Amino acid sequence: MAGQGRAQRTPAGRTAGLGLAVLMLASACTTTRSVDPTVDAIQRTLDDRGEAVVERDRTGYLATLDPGATALRERQGREFANMADIPFRSWEYRIKGVRHQGGRAVADTELRYRVDGYDSASATADRILELTERDGRWYVVADEPGTGAAQQLWQQGEVRVVRGSHSLVLGVGQDGKRLRELAAAADRAVPAVMNAWPSKWSGRVVVLVPSSVEAMGRLLGAPAAGYRGIAAVTTGETGREDGSAADRVIVNPEAYGLLGDFGRRIVLTHETTHVATRADTSAATPMWLSEGFADWVAYRGTGRTAEETAPVLRDAVRGGDVPGSLPDDEGFAFGGEADALARAYEGGWLACDLIADRWGEDELREFYRSVGEAEHREGAVERALGDVLGVTADEFTAKWQDHLRERLG
Repeated sequence: MAGQGRAQRTPAGRTAGLGLAVLMLASACTTTRSVDPTVDAIQRTLDDRGEAVVERDRTGYLATLDPGATALRERQGREFANMADIPFRSWEYRIKGVRHQGGRAVADTELRYRVDGYDSASATADRILELTERDGRWYVVADEPGTGAAQQLWQQGEVRVVRGSHSLVLGVGQDGKRLRELAAAADRAVPAVMNAWPSKWSGRVVVLVPSSVEAMGRLLGAPAAGYRGIAAVTTGETGREDGSAADRVIVNPEAYGLLGDFGRRIVLTHETTHVATRADTSAATPMWLSEGFADWVAYRGTGRTAEETAPVLRDAVRGGDVPGSLPDDEGFAFGGEADALARAYEGGWLACDLIADRWGEDELREFYRSVGEAEHREGAVERALGDVLGVTADEFTAKWQDHLRERLG
């Protein structure tokens, strides 16, 4: 079962042992300096660090580290080597706050980076850096994730990079053959999604393949147990003002490896749909719509019947158990009961199938966009149902229930 992970940005809250007051900056961007000369000097060190990553300058990268921090230099040297083949377009640290006294400082930062040719916006990660001053220059002595921040792929091992025509696949602990197969699957998914969702989007997808489901959990900043039966998830930020995002499709190598060719096709097309629709997905979009639409795109044109596509809901309907309402968001929670999760996905898919069948594919796309345009969840679906489809929520639910009986009974 594929799913969409909604990444949440968690503020860095780790205390780093200096016990000093936090200096909050009026601006955290690297192009605008603060009035604190210490913060300016620290920012220059971090700017040098970012430039070295983009330029693949290992010597310059290590030069930002404290010469006496041997263990850190060895660890950071390995990380730099691990990400050497990733085509970074940018890498910068935006300082959110600094605690400093004398020659010691702790900087709470937001790391922002883009992969060249694939990201229309920056991926982000909270980092806490400890620094020391030597002869008027600040050096990094520790680099740790912020509280609740997820691990980065290159922190798990050497990243192997495979480029497809529409995809970039980054893997750790995976052989080249498997990564090339994933790139080929993603390359097939992108045109299928573009055909079903002709709105403007990048037409490219970045796929991360960790070595295990445990490593997948670390990339998501969540317990691995909830993802054991999930073949892939998509992470990204909804509700950005510019409508852009740096989505990542993260593959569970264990669950994905158990799928046949058809299942892998469905998974990659489903997740790529989340990438394509990100700009039109917001906090107002219910899970039944975002997941149902992704499944509708994935199964579109496959020739599979509703009975084949929704076996769990089929059995329930034939047993007289027709759902009384559309699936709520809790029904899509990972780590729950498998049949309940399947019913939620299948119910969402059949709701989108109903709209495409009764009103048309254009109306389904318009409905999706209309819901996502709302500022708040409350009333968003009801307004879109009335404006786009000309029905009330109760009327739509009744039609959906009839659709279930018709397609699955």
